[in-house]
Amino acid sequence: MQHKFEWYRACVLCMFLGFNRDYSGGVGSVGKTTLVQKVCDAMKAAEVSCSGFYTEEVRVGGRRVGFDMVTVTGERAHLSRVGNESGASAGRREYRVGQYVVDLPSFENLALPLFRQVGGGSEGDRRVFVIDEVGKMELFSQAFIRAVRQTLDCSSCSILGTIPIPKGKPLGLVEEVRGRTDVKVFTITKENRNTIFPDIVATLQQSLKQAS
Repeated sequence: MQHKFEWYRACVLCMFLGFNRDYSGGVGSVGKTTLVQKVCDAMKAAEVSCSGFYTEEVRVGGRRVGFDMVTVTGERAHLSRVGNESGASAGRREYRVGQYVVDLPSFENLALPLFRQVGGGSEGDRRVFVIDEVGKMELFSQAFIRAVRQTLDCSSCSILGTIPIPKGKPLGLVEEVRGRTDVKVFTITKENRNTIFPDIVATLQQSLKQAS
């Protein structure tokens, strides 16, 4: 039986509530970033160029001490680290989520140039841009918010992104992404993270065909 595909500009993976990015220091991951990396590997095997970034836990002695932003090509920058309760130092504003202090300059210095490069390929190139993730920490950056919106409106690539399922106060850009008619949202759980992989790949491949 042939599947009928609708065309989507972006394929967004949504973390399942209860296995959200846990800012309390606890353990419990849905494997969202691992799934993003697997999809990227499948795209590269199909000779599709991938760029962008994903987030990765940083652990020391088994204890999580923060998160790093890692580009698809392996460059790394601090996203956040466990901070003390003393507040901002040296007159610098402190951005905090739970026990983690967000290193906004570090994040922006590595992330924003990636967005600026999105439109730099040759016409007809098959490209996927990874945004893992559009979450609380990243959304302290107004420049990041603008870059995500511009990239979603850009026709030069397909997008593989991740957003959290909201708990508490909704995040404006997350709801904006979720509500777009050209975005296909997959909800990822521990139970479906392996079986849903072919559907994600198929959606991206269809998006790439339509965009070329």
